[in-house]
Amino acid sequence: MRPRLLHGLSGVSVTLFCVALLSVRHRTPGLSGTGPGENSTKPGALALTDIYIAVKTTQSFHRSRLQLLLDTWISRARKQTYIFTDGEDQALQERLGPHLVVTNCSAEHSHPALSCKMAAEFDAFLASGLSWFCHLDDDNYLNPEPLLTLLSSFSPTWDVYVGKPSLNRPIEASEPMPNNQMRPVRFWFATGGAGFCINRKLARKMVPWASGPNFLSTSTRIRLPDDCTVGYIVECKLGRRLLPSPLFHSHLENLRILGAAQLPNQVTLSYGVFEKKLNAIDLEGPFSPQEDPSRFRSLHCLLYPDTSWCPQQATQ
Repeated sequence: MRPRLLHGLSGVSVTLFCVALLSVRHRTPGLSGTGPGENSTKPGALALTDIYIAVKTTQSFHRSRLQLLLDTWISRARKQTYIFTDGEDQALQERLGPHLVVTNCSAEHSHPALSCKMAAEFDAFLASGLSWFCHLDDDNYLNPEPLLTLLSSFSPTWDVYVGKPSLNRPIEASEPMPNNQMRPVRFWFATGGAGFCINRKLARKMVPWASGPNFLSTSTRIRLPDDCTVGYIVECKLGRRLLPSPLFHSHLENLRILGAAQLPNQVTLSYGVFEKKLNAIDLEGPFSPQEDPSRFRSLHCLLYPDTSWCPQQATQ
């Protein structure tokens, strides 16, 4: 059964929600000129090179989904982006080199398979030494500039887990206890379908439950998928809280309500079939909905009109 769409965030701290909302007021230095991905010249400022971006996919989507991402947003953040998949692909390996990570995980869309890939992402981030870990699915469009703006708004002294819930209430689960007892737990989690980010300060504290085989064990323990498991570790094991942000979007919400003027400020966008209908952002040209059903190519030309394959009228 699919989660209900997010119509509100009842029960989530207003203070935490406002943290994410206020972040759009700030701009990150170093993003003018050549565009997102350029290192900031201001000492101590967050740059794209500080972020480990992990995209989860499966071999059957290498052509239909991943090619679209490689042509669009990944082309602006290639050095920071790593693709985690479950099958060998020689052509893709030649194109991406070490940025294609072929895991030993199953291609099934099951809790163990999904958690296996999340564990691989988490361990690769820890080994990278970078400051932030951002997880995305292969139906997400990431806009680097608002991502940097958002992450820069958080104090380096905070433990940060930021994303968007897919439910309007905490999820409920059962946690096994000694003597075959079960303890009910309630916690918020950021849906992986919209993407989420965690800073290194918090990730280090998650290691006992999230590194190596521990992530799969934790997921199995509560019998929930990978994104729920992340929320469980952060809230139930570490006593920290999800910082909900309205700037992340999955196909489980109505994407058409986002106005064209709002799109450049969103961190992630998505597309997909929801309730038997194609759910995508509403954006005019330069490609038709038939040519570009996800609207990602049209969005990319809106954000980066100098892209070589964008129609000439996109630059006028």
